[in-house]
Amino acid sequence: MVVRTAKQVLHLDDVCIATDSQEVIDVCASYDIKAMLTSTTHKSGTDRINECATLLKLKDDELVINLQADEPFIEPEVVDEMIVRLKELKKAKNDFVMASCYNAINNETAQDPNLVKVILDSHQNAIYFSRSLIPYDRSGNANYFGHLGIYGFDKKSLHNFCTLDDAPIEDIEKLEQLRAIYHGKKISMVKVASTSFGIDTKEDLQRAKDIFLS
Repeated sequence: MVVRTAKQVLHLDDVCIATDSQEVIDVCASYDIKAMLTSTTHKSGTDRINECATLLKLKDDELVINLQADEPFIEPEVVDEMIVRLKELKKAKNDFVMASCYNAINNETAQDPNLVKVILDSHQNAIYFSRSLIPYDRSGNANYFGHLGIYGFDKKSLHNFCTLDDAPIEDIEKLEQLRAIYHGKKISMVKVASTSFGIDTKEDLQRAKDIFLS
């Protein structure tokens, strides 16, 4: 799954797998995919990516895309759209540069707590992320948006994010992006068309295997 996710985006730019597993390092080496061994104590994937970016000696203004390895069906076009938004944020000279992606989902799909939902402000910034159904549809006219497991930063903002104190809502929901919102940082959201899904459950894994073998 890690290799498949990396191969989806290898043609876009440099790709490096950040992992605390020697087994993953060895598997990546067998496919000629760059991988870097990181600490076993990181609380979140973003903290791990920050260590990797530091070890790679990336400059503060370089863009870093955190694509989680359980997204083997991520479309390269989605990553491209993320890069475009990040460049726009940098051109606007934002002090904190962070972006993520979402797509429209139906009411039935939105009921799944493994699928994170997001609500937005008028500037396409995230107001809140939750595993719960948000917003509560009292009017009967709610639209639901699903969050895709991909984040983008510039290196300086990535480091900034990782120096923030953990947020209570981050621990409650087990969603690391809530750390930024808790501390008043903006997460710019990019609407994309995607059929990708993360591998969060045994059912997701079987669905992925069925697609791989079809």
